[in-house]
Amino acid sequence: MVNVDTVYQTVLALANKEQRGYITPQEFNLFATQAQMSIFEQYFYDLNQFLRVPGNDTSHSDMVDMLEEKISFFEQTNSTVGSGSTLPNNLYKLQLVQWFNSTTNKHYEAEYVSQKDWLSIKDAALYKPTDKRLVYLRNSDGISVTGDGAKHANVTCNYVRKPNNPNWTYVVVDEKALYNPNASDHYDFELHKSEQTELVIKILQLAGITLKDPSLYQIASTENSQTVQQQKQ
Repeated sequence: MVNVDTVYQTVLALANKEQRGYITPQEFNLFATQAQMSIFEQYFYDLNQFLRVPGNDTSHSDMVDMLEEKISFFEQTNSTVGSGSTLPNNLYKLQLVQWFNSTTNKHYEAEYVSQKDWLSIKDAALYKPTDKRLVYLRNSDGISVTGDGAKHANVTCNYVRKPNNPNWTYVVVDEKALYNPNASDHYDFELHKSEQTELVIKILQLAGITLKDPSLYQIASTENSQTVQQQKQ
């Protein structure tokens, strides 16, 4: 994970380098949430792209392996679907839906069908679902798993959850906000440590809009280039 205070102090240092303005904790937390979600969602677009090209035999440089490792931190398995077939509040991407048959003591996977396809298969002898060939539909309330003519309980799912919103918590001392990592609602960024620089850049870009100074993004990019150059030396 990436320390939320490290990112905030870096952002403040770069924003104040030429007296460009102060980013309040409230503003930072809003920008931080948006920046983290933007990076997180990009994982899936990038993974889809890299799956279309040949991989690399070296696992440390294979982009698919790297992206799957970053995503794996957010994967949840065997999560019980709530009453009324409600899905977890932090769900981002549903991966697998299963029903546990207490009679056979086995799990059976359910296949997703759209509302349109459901109208076509529900009464078709060859395609209508059974307890061994389940289907599930999604709606505003969650999901419904159907087998031999009935909706099923005892449903679990595997899914990718959303990252928790980062929260730089503080106490006010002498009219100044001082970092308080012990607060109950304190959260670091949940992204891989390698994303720290990207987080700083994206937050500065968002802050530049608030401070009416788009050049903040250029400052962050320059700082990033210098860091990369130093690492190569």
